[in-house]
Amino acid sequence: MTQSLPGQRPAQEQTFAGHGRPPVVVIGAGPYGLSVAAHLRAAGAPVRVFGDVMGSWRHAMATGMYLKSTPDATDLSAPEPGGRLADFRRAQSEPELTELTPIPCDVFVRYGQWFRKRYVGEVEPTRVTAVERPADGPGFVVRLDDGKEMAASAVVVATGLNGLAHVPDELRQLAPEGPGPRARVSHTSHHTDLSVYAGRRVAVVGGGQSALESAALLHEAGAEAQVLVRERTVLWGMTPDLARPWTQRVAKPASPLGTGWILAAVCASPGGVRWLPASARLLLFRRALGPSGGWWLRDRVEGAVPVRTERRVTGAAVHGSEVRLDVAGPGGERESLAVDHVLAATGYRLDLDALPFLSPAVRDAVACVPGSRAPALRGTFESSVPGLYFTGSLAAPMFGPMMRFVAGTEFAAVRIARHAAAAVG
Repeated sequence: MTQSLPGQRPAQEQTFAGHGRPPVVVIGAGPYGLSVAAHLRAAGAPVRVFGDVMGSWRHAMATGMYLKSTPDATDLSAPEPGGRLADFRRAQSEPELTELTPIPCDVFVRYGQWFRKRYVGEVEPTRVTAVERPADGPGFVVRLDDGKEMAASAVVVATGLNGLAHVPDELRQLAPEGPGPRARVSHTSHHTDLSVYAGRRVAVVGGGQSALESAALLHEAGAEAQVLVRERTVLWGMTPDLARPWTQRVAKPASPLGTGWILAAVCASPGGVRWLPASARLLLFRRALGPSGGWWLRDRVEGAVPVRTERRVTGAAVHGSEVRLDVAGPGGERESLAVDHVLAATGYRLDLDALPFLSPAVRDAVACVPGSRAPALRGTFESSVPGLYFTGSLAAPMFGPMMRFVAGTEFAAVRIARHAAAAVG
């Protein structure tokens, strides 16, 4: 039986009799989708959730990876006390995690699955293939990959980074049929097992956590890896100090995203970020958190994996059984680098056009943040299309970088659920 709080009915036993309007449809069952659904259910709103529970965390991260976030910044948003990562650990009789304890991805996956059982109930694995506006009247028509369709009073897009992986054009040409594990080039999000490259030469392109941790895993699996970084230096996080003196706490206050006044301010007031000019918000989104590696990863990279800074890939081509990369160096010198595979740790691009389930008419009706293809959102996370909400990374150009991390689930879920539930009721 699903565990519940005193006086609370288990999530899957909740019913929504008496509602005359169609349900709210939540697309995505990761941290944001689960958090929004939990708050909607607690508000008594009819809701259906479609997606693979913690799918990206299970299928788009290599085995052996850890979260970069600290435990206090990794809680999903529950409508009542008892749903934090620490509560899950206690419920499983597992030791408490501290800032000095990197969180394995598989622990976070199990936490999300536990949260789903406790607060959300049924999540349907059926894929949403289309979201359309009806010919007349409000709401949406949602089509599923099993051929069925349903009416929805509102739709919450919580698909995370699915479909948004960015592979630069100079690398993409290595795989005319598309990047992937079996192609000459892949993105870090394509992998669950990097040991398949044991004994092979792999160039990892990028300088952030994904690049550095992937390189460490490749090396530990027996691959010959090297990292090509555009920046002059590789940045590493600082080992947490659990007893920082008050002078340091004042000079660099802590936040879920790190220390410093800017990060503390954008985390304390995501709603305030929304009132900044679009150009300032985009600058904040792109630069507030530059690429860096977790403090706990440093010893696994330095001295183990060649990290070549001030290197930029200017071209790539397949020559026989290998890939040749044209690489520009710091003094303008150029070299040809021969490898067996290229792993692009080149991040993600926020682009509504990468959401194929939104019909062209719906997509065209969504106003975007000037200078980007991310949706412009109201304070409730509702887009210019009434009843259509976006959350997670797609909301970061409006509400700041905290929306790129699990720490933003509380702010987003409360506001979306309150507004959508009121509309349904």
